[in-house]
Amino acid sequence: MRIALCSKGTDLDAEPSPVFGRCPYFLFVDDETEEVTAVANAAQNAGGGAGVQAAQTVVDNGAEVVLSGRVGPRAYEVLVQAGVRTYDAGTADAREAISKFRVGALSEVTSPASSRHDHQG
Repeated sequence: MRIALCSKGTDLDAEPSPVFGRCPYFLFVDDETEEVTAVANAAQNAGGGAGVQAAQTVVDNGAEVVLSGRVGPRAYEVLVQAGVRTYDAGTADAREAISKFRVGALSEVTSPASSRHDHQG
């Protein structure tokens, strides 16, 4: 299984990014070999549509699972349509998030975070 994590750095000990669409890096981890590939998030500084572009990066890199903080509505929809499951990693670094995922200690995200433009919460 290929796992994607939102990160502020390029290795498993880097600080996690609390957001999905504008995270600096995605770490792609092969759950069997534990090989890590860091991919800069080209959507990080996008004027609009960052979440959709970031989600497409995750899909294009073959991730089956995303461990993240906040995932917005449009990004969430792209991930769901591609069959990518999302789990709330909270403030755990990549290494800790993977460990928690493996033992079933992370909650699956079943709805997107509110858009920052959504004033209803």
